Amino acid sequence: MLTRFLPGPWPVRCAALLTEGRLWCSTGVPDASETSGVPGDAAELRAENARLRESAERLRMLVEDKDAKIAELEERIARLERLISRNSGNSSMSPSTDDLPGKKPPERRTRQGGMKRKPGKQPGAPGAFLAWNEHPDKTEDVFPEGICPCGADLADARDLGVKYSHQVTDLPEARAVTIQHDRHEMQCACGRAHIADAPPGAAGAPGTVTYGLNFQAWCVFLLVMHHVPVERCADILESMSGTRPSDGWVHALLERAARAVAAANTAIRALIILARVVCGDETRCGRAPARSPARSTCRSPAPPCSPITSPAPGTCPPSRTSSTVTLCIAGGFPQL
Repeated sequence: MLTRFLPGPWPVRCAALLTEGRLWCSTGVPDASETSGVPGDAAELRAENARLRESAERLRMLVEDKDAKIAELEERIARLERLISRNSGNSSMSPSTDDLPGKKPPERRTRQGGMKRKPGKQPGAPGAFLAWNEHPDKTEDVFPEGICPCGADLADARDLGVKYSHQVTDLPEARAVTIQHDRHEMQCACGRAHIADAPPGAAGAPGTVTYGLNFQAWCVFLLVMHHVPVERCADILESMSGTRPSDGWVHALLERAARAVAAANTAIRALIILARVVCGDETRCGRAPARSPARSTCRSPAPPCSPITSPAPGTCPPSRTSSTVTLCIAGGFPQL
């Protein structure tokens, strides 16, 4: 038997085996069905090939595991770099955190053209200052006190008039004041008795204690105008006046205030309906629900609908080229 190996890279190679006058050629190691009459070296090669394949599979699994860990670490590093790069200049963090270890301070911003912004009021910004009041609400005279170097008392000195003046604008101390209204009963000469009416700020049954109109107005002002929560509103009033109302009483003022301005809201609604053109900001074009008077909105420059003759339903021009809104009443004006 003669075995001859042809040159070539592993595992692709050609082996020419001459056995009993037959020529066998393969690009790899033959399996057992093809090695009848082949010497024992082929079995060793198959075993070695199996070991190499097993080793290659273990290495492949190890590389894949390491690639997954590397990707996870790269993601963590990127997240940490983003956290470290945050400062008061590129996020909502406070400036006090810019001095923490590892933090990069924010870059100083410069105006266009490379000019640095000067501190204080900028050109073109509206100015504000405390002007001298020619008609002060109160004037207090201040006189020298004590003893003159000559030994005379300054209280007996002659007044030469005002030498200097100073003005101080301040808020008076706001403290809640309790006023008791005593309603007297008087009898006329004819014998009829008359009892004084309760003042507007003392509503309620006799013998009850209520908060005044100014106290209620401050509550509504903080709740509606500044969106202060109910509990904080009560705390603010306690700090201002020394008296803290209950949270339930403060919350109930919203409904009472709504009833108080109902007539004004009705008048405003009527004026809006009677207006030929109503200006709005990005108002969507649509129809009101079926339970309310049918109305639709359309946008200028469509011709405005007449407030006297109501258009037929659905006849509003569909123009949407402007943010000006024309209010059209479909089917007549609603009853207020």
